[in-house]
Amino acid sequence: MAKTVAILNQKGGVGKTTTAVNLAACVGFLDRRVLLCDIDPQGNSTSGFGIDKRSVKVSSYDVLTGKRAAADAVMHTAFKKTDVLPSNMNLAGAELEIMDAQNRERLLKNALVPLWENYDYIFLDCPPSLGLITLNALTAADTFLVPIQCEYYALEGLSQLMATVRQIKRLYNPYIELEGVLLTMFDGRLNLTQQVVEEVKKFFPKKVFATAIPRNVRLSEAPSFGQPIIYFDKSSKGAQSYLAFAEEFLAKQGK
Repeated sequence: MAKTVAILNQKGGVGKTTTAVNLAACVGFLDRRVLLCDIDPQGNSTSGFGIDKRSVKVSSYDVLTGKRAAADAVMHTAFKKTDVLPSNMNLAGAELEIMDAQNRERLLKNALVPLWENYDYIFLDCPPSLGLITLNALTAADTFLVPIQCEYYALEGLSQLMATVRQIKRLYNPYIELEGVLLTMFDGRLNLTQQVVEEVKKFFPKKVFATAIPRNVRLSEAPSFGQPIIYFDKSSKGAQSYLAFAEEFLAKQGK
């Protein structure tokens, strides 16, 4: 049965989608069956795998609003053992549509249950907000992963995020746990970076991954070619870092 991991940080620009795309691709590359669910209306995870958002016929919007089954939306990619449940701009209106639905926080979980046996891991790329879609993701997930950029405002908003998770744990999903915190845009030469790392480790004791993701030009270029970094430039620092992170992630699962 698949383990479901929500990747989220309500602060934008922290490498959330970059992490979702590249962790999913690297875990697939390491021979696990992976589904990446793009539940961000911007649909950047979808295009990160070379899928044209405009040509998507069935998306996470249709799944979340109950118009179609999740299996109808799943697209196979050109990358090893990695499927994508794509998103497009239709999803932007989903929160209003499901606002009054019965058990509205469980819509995504209920939709994904039939897919559990097909995958080892399901990753959820969440929107950069703490709205109803993110609530659905946290209700569906076993764990959540928080990418944090090594910059001055890194911890801004994290107290709110953790308060939201505590509330969801109490009301909807008592089993959800923090998978860990991933440091992104890392530059070890800067004093500020070291200060941020220390602060993050204080805030999340024993939950910060040993692997950090450096700033890397090739990592920034890969999405415009519709390829995860491990396929775009396997020798780049970005690819090596995400592969090391995927290995660390899998080691933590005991698999």
